[in-house]
Amino acid sequence: MGTSDTTRMLERWHAGDPRCLDDLLKQHLPWLREQIHRQLGDVLRRKGETMDYVQDAMVQFLQYAPRFQVESEASFRALLLRVARNALCNRYDWFTARRRAIAQERPLPATTILNLSGASRSAVTPSHVAMRHESEAWVRLGMELLDPEERNLLVLRQWDDTPFAVIGEQLGITEDAARMRHKRAVVRLSECVWQLRTGRLDKLLAASADAAGEP
Repeated sequence: MGTSDTTRMLERWHAGDPRCLDDLLKQHLPWLREQIHRQLGDVLRRKGETMDYVQDAMVQFLQYAPRFQVESEASFRALLLRVARNALCNRYDWFTARRRAIAQERPLPATTILNLSGASRSAVTPSHVAMRHESEAWVRLGMELLDPEERNLLVLRQWDDTPFAVIGEQLGITEDAARMRHKRAVVRLSECVWQLRTGRLDKLLAASADAAGEP
C-alpha cells in the first residue's frame, strides 16, 4: 500500500467505516511495534508492560483524537510513533481516559477534519461556530505533541478549571510557579498548533525527537 491508500483509509474511517480501523492496524501496527521495541525495549521490560499497549494507544488515538488527514504515510507513522511513545512512557491510563472524556463531553462536529499538509484550511463553513470548533480541534491535536507534564498542566487548568494553588499542591510547587509553568505550556501549545496548521508536522515531530534524544 502506498501513500494514497493510507489517506484513503483515513478518509473512510472518518466517514464512519469501522473496517478501515482494522485496515490501518494491519498496515501500520507491525511497523509501530518494531519501532517501539527498538527504542523502548528496556523501558518496557522494566515497567512490565506489553506490546499490547502499542495497539491500544493507536486505537485510542484514532478513536478519540480530532479527525485529520496527512499527505504521506511517513507523516502518519511519525505521528503514531510520538503518540505511542507518550502513551508507554508517561501515564498511559490517565491520559487516554482524559482524552476519551474530553471527546465525549465536548464532541467535535463530524465535518471537522484537519489537513496536516497545510494545503488548505479545513473549516467547512465561514461561520463563527465552525471556526470555533476547528480551532478547538487544532488545540486538541496539538496537545498530543506536548510533553506529558505540559499536557497534564493544561488539562488541569483549561479543561478541569483547577485553581493554580491546587495545581501547585499536586505538583509540589508554589502557586506562582504553577502559573508560570502554565504560561510556558500555553506558549508551547501555540507553537505546536501553528506548525500543525502550516503543514510543518514532520518538522515538529523531528524537533521533538531531537529534543528528547530519540533515535
